[in-house]
Amino acid sequence: MSLGDRRRLLRRIVRILDDAYGRPVLSPRYPPVDELVYTILSQNTADVNTDRTFSALKVRFPRWAEARDAPVELIEAVIAPGGLAHTKAPRIKAVLEAVSERTGEPDLSELDAMSDEEAEAYLRRLPGIGPKTAACVLLFALERPVMPVDTHVHRVALRLGLIDAKASAERAHPELTALAGPRSEDVYAVHVGLVRHGRRVCRARRPACGQCPLAGLCPSAGLV
Repeated sequence: MSLGDRRRLLRRIVRILDDAYGRPVLSPRYPPVDELVYTILSQNTADVNTDRTFSALKVRFPRWAEARDAPVELIEAVIAPGGLAHTKAPRIKAVLEAVSERTGEPDLSELDAMSDEEAEAYLRRLPGIGPKTAACVLLFALERPVMPVDTHVHRVALRLGLIDAKASAERAHPELTALAGPRSEDVYAVHVGLVRHGRRVCRARRPACGQCPLAGLCPSAGLV
């Protein structure tokens, strides 16, 4: 399928998902440093637990500099209920240290002067930060048209034939960003629509193909 055909297919998919679930409206969720920490906490964790853990971390450390300067064991104790604290706590501390180098305070305001590509590259140079976390910061906090690809987005995009069958989640980030187009609100609509659909209908196991509004467009319908 050509790039143009895939773009047209994606536009049809988004229209159907908007009708099914409502059009999502992009609005910054958190400032960039907050979004960075939140996304680290969200890794392999349910949203409700991420919200609780992030709130607990903000209560214990009202300023990110306090978390940066705290013993890693204290950060780990605060975020333990969210899971994988032994991995996430040192990552959060290392990232906060890294983004403090320029001004002495945890700060990502330098991203404002960068292109999308430069900003993504900067974020991915931070300790332990991959394409999904970088994209979340850029889209959710800064309204940049960069696509975060989580397990739901990757799975649904593969089943719909939007990306090559062998495309990894990492490779899918630039591919889906290009398909969704240059407007951040469109990228956001694709991301949220595919996440919603992946959670509700196009599940990893036993997808509800008989209830799927995209079944007529999906080459995998009834086959998974």
